[in-house]
Amino acid sequence: MSDTTIRSKGTPGATPAAKTETEAQALLDRYRAARERRSVWEGHWQDCYDHALPNGQPFRGTGTPGERRVDRLFDGTAPDAVEQLASSLLAELTPPWSRWFGLVPGPTLSDAERDRVAPMLDRAAGIVQAHLDRSNFAVEIHQAFLDLVTVGTASLLMEEAAPGAPSSLRFTAVPLAEVVLEEGADGRLDGTYRRSEPTLAQLERRFPGADLPDEVRRRGTDEPDSRFPLVEAVLPDGLAYRWSVVLDSGLAEPRRLAEGRFAQSPFINFRWLKAPGETYGRSPVMKALPDIKTANKVVELVLKNASVAVTGIWQADDDGVLNPATIRLVPGTIIPKAVGSAGLTPLANPGRFDVSQLVLDDLRARIRHALLTDRLAPLDQPRMTATEVLERSSEMARLLGATFGRLQAELLNPLLLRAVAILRRRGEIPDLAVDGRIVALQQRSPLAQAQAQRDVQATLHWLETAQQLGPEAMATVDAAATARWLGEAFGVPAPLIRAEVPPAAAPGGAHG
Repeated sequence: MSDTTIRSKGTPGATPAAKTETEAQALLDRYRAARERRSVWEGHWQDCYDHALPNGQPFRGTGTPGERRVDRLFDGTAPDAVEQLASSLLAELTPPWSRWFGLVPGPTLSDAERDRVAPMLDRAAGIVQAHLDRSNFAVEIHQAFLDLVTVGTASLLMEEAAPGAPSSLRFTAVPLAEVVLEEGADGRLDGTYRRSEPTLAQLERRFPGADLPDEVRRRGTDEPDSRFPLVEAVLPDGLAYRWSVVLDSGLAEPRRLAEGRFAQSPFINFRWLKAPGETYGRSPVMKALPDIKTANKVVELVLKNASVAVTGIWQADDDGVLNPATIRLVPGTIIPKAVGSAGLTPLANPGRFDVSQLVLDDLRARIRHALLTDRLAPLDQPRMTATEVLERSSEMARLLGATFGRLQAELLNPLLLRAVAILRRRGEIPDLAVDGRIVALQQRSPLAQAQAQRDVQATLHWLETAQQLGPEAMATVDAAATARWLGEAFGVPAPLIRAEVPPAAAPGGAHG
């Protein structure tokens, strides 16, 4: 994290050793208390992962992502729906290689100032978008959306890349198993702890010159694959954030390896849905989990019933000749039996399980509905009328309105503000104050445009009504201001919109 303004790499002269160890221990105690509060969610999260995003990183015990741990998953409806919903969020909120945001003049600027500032802001937004496109943002945000849909909470780490990289931004989707969160007074997840286990080589590469304990160096040298627990904390400190890294190896006293301060937190934590009094979010998979488990059990019973139907259930007399333990029911098998005995006879099936298909279809339909697959799925028909497009956009805005508002406040705005801060400090863009008054963020994603369609339609309907009322009604319409507003609502690039009307084009202007 090279965009810290204050950083200490374990220099002994910065603070007394005893005080440093006390602060490190206090940070670890605070982390463990926060993790204990999180533990009540872990069993529920593990169920969601096992049934909707299997073989992920476990919350308890040992294991690695991709390791085969779930052998009782029989229905793939939920995993398929989770992937589709995550892809839909990516396409509707942050579509790759598309301008899904903008920088526009704030409401405190005059028309003349807006006309001068708008082209510069449009160029700055293009630079920010180019850095996002050249980075690994599209890959990592999709992984974060998978966590968001599955367990309701996701964390995205946004760091400054090394000089010379194609992009100045670098992203990491942090697994929820590594993250412990704290909620601030404003209801946002502004306190973040991340526990990782790097090797000695990784420690030295990330924290060069750090004051590592002799026991850690000795063990890391003798056993290069040894891993050492590391707790990284980003906590609010006034108007900024304090970053601390504490080594909790268990071989010596806890030691702080690095510290610094950020204007914006590098961890961007966001939630799908939040219930009152809860810190972590709720997901659509949690809502559909009873149906997901039931569908999985129904498919398992169907498979068992099919196995019985194929192989059958048999009975045999214990006549001393027939040995059931040695019988194999394969074509061409000759099974000996005593003279006069019934031998091996099939047992009648007590019933059929045809009702299972009706139950399964209903369960799968409810799972797809809960995960919005039937609402946000690709179009079945290649062509749609304008009315159908507007109705689909309105339905999408209604379904994701609350979620989009939360994601805009917890994901999109913090992400863009931190990107602007990093690029501004590196001299890539002018010194902008994106405060909502002088410079404001504008969301131009497909979902944001869908929400703006209702206002646009109301304005166009008003214009049509005023035109039908006659010239006197049309005289009340400011055509230039209306055109500017429609251009901003449609996300038209700023250089194409003029804030001031030339005198020759204004009513009553000079005539040659």
